[in-house]
Amino acid sequence: MAASETFKYYVPILIRYNDIDAQWHVNNARAISFIEQARMSYLKHLGLWDAESFQDLGLIVADVHASYIAPIKYNQSIRVGVRVQRLGNKSMTFDYQIEDKDTHAVLVKAETVMVAYDYHTLKSIEVPENWRKKILAYEE
Repeated sequence: MAASETFKYYVPILIRYNDIDAQWHVNNARAISFIEQARMSYLKHLGLWDAESFQDLGLIVADVHASYIAPIKYNQSIRVGVRVQRLGNKSMTFDYQIEDKDTHAVLVKAETVMVAYDYHTLKSIEVPENWRKKILAYEE
């Protein structure tokens, strides 16, 4: 299956031995780690997080869904596409697509709902206006 959606931002990942489970493919939990890695890279790329203070990250996971379309194998080069699909008042939905880096075959599709969150007060907050502007400008 070829990539059916386009993403502006991709993160390349090389599958390591410790990503593989007893069935010789990437464990489903590792795929979730890959989308997390892509999300953090996306936030840094857009200047929404400095990648230094996790207390200032500003988001917390509320919901995760993943569809495993094809196995990811040892030493396979993949890339993870990430984008913000929806911006709400206090939350946003990220879409992800894990693809073979060379063939662009879709291996995993995923989605996370992220809540804007203040780790100092331990409360949800409104999506900051500067985040909204940067995300909308980038994703146009």
